Amino acid sequence: MEVMLASLATSSESLPVTIDDVRAAHMRIRDSIVRTPTLISKTLSQLTGANVYLKFENLQFTAAYKERGALNTLLQLSDEAKARGVIAASAGNHAQGLAYHANRLGVPATIVMPKTTPIVKVTQTQGHGATVVLEGETFDAAYAHARTMEASEGYTFVHPFDDPDVIAGQGTVALEMLEDVPGIDTFITPIGGGGLISGMATVAAAAPRRAVEVIGVQAELFPSMYNRIHHTDLPCAGDTLAEGIAVKEPGGITSRIVEALVDDILLVSERNLEEAVSLLLQIEKTVVEGAGAAGLAALMQHGDRFRGKTVGVVLCGGNIDTRLLANVLLRDLARSGRLARLRIRLKDQPGALYNVARIFDEQRVNIIEVYHQRVFTSLPAKGLIADIECEARDRGHLDRLMAALRDGGYEVNPVEPA
Repeated sequence: MEVMLASLATSSESLPVTIDDVRAAHMRIRDSIVRTPTLISKTLSQLTGANVYLKFENLQFTAAYKERGALNTLLQLSDEAKARGVIAASAGNHAQGLAYHANRLGVPATIVMPKTTPIVKVTQTQGHGATVVLEGETFDAAYAHARTMEASEGYTFVHPFDDPDVIAGQGTVALEMLEDVPGIDTFITPIGGGGLISGMATVAAAAPRRAVEVIGVQAELFPSMYNRIHHTDLPCAGDTLAEGIAVKEPGGITSRIVEALVDDILLVSERNLEEAVSLLLQIEKTVVEGAGAAGLAALMQHGDRFRGKTVGVVLCGGNIDTRLLANVLLRDLARSGRLARLRIRLKDQPGALYNVARIFDEQRVNIIEVYHQRVFTSLPAKGLIADIECEARDRGHLDRLMAALRDGGYEVNPVEPA
């Protein structure tokens, strides 16, 4: 249900971030970040019925837009604050963006991460010159320790989203999009803590006649800002592919801006997030993380909402574990019928598996793996189960194979992915 949030709240003039703040931020940072392109996707436009423009923030040096807000904050520190150093609590893109630009500017940076943080993220952040402190089992514990170190060591704490300077920096994404494509009438923007959408909504609110609609997107498993704005109590928990926006508590500043300036918030399923990651790799040949694909996931899941519009979708990050990416792509192939696992009941006699393999050959379906099960099955002692992983051209090709197996007298069922 669409809720026009902008009509519920205060005017943009009384908000903590203005369009002038965003413009000033862009002047500060523009020579030190990548001016990422905003490009039309003809294929995605045909698939969705909208005019789809993609902002490739995954092409930043640290593969995420987070650099913008971190750099805008660093450049406004006093010389004394720069000498003492900065600190943040993050296990994701904010850590790397802050570490990279702090190192480039000669500012000591300390990043506090939970002890459970994958080692690859620890080493990447250290590689950007930051001191990494592992503390606690959860982000909340790491955050509390960072604030303690801020007080004891005199560091400047750089919040990942709930800070006006960070928000202004993130808003430069929208400035560039509208410079490149003035005809955009809708922003589709992921929401975690709300820094990016707050900055982008500030820019949209300054457009003539408020002509740009701002739509936020959250994973169904973590609808924290949705709950805050809609006064609901949906659970925030689970293993989401969009871990970059899996925030349980949105910011106070960002919530205020979102309530004032954002038109609607949509929730997307894990399946749509996976499909969006896969589509962007297949169609646009670009790697995005789950959070980075959330905008496209909303465009696909809520297609009627955007049909005929000129939408700007931010690919906000590209830091995804390669093994996880491989799993996403293989699951997508399975859902499309190009990969399958077929469970076939056989008689335990010589030539049984050969006869099945011959049908695969006749149908020109490639066998990848065979799992032969005699013991751990509920079948009679003379029965067995063969699980055969195979590769077909498409769903129709797979259906023809299963029909041929059944015509041959075999009981066959696909093992469907989640």
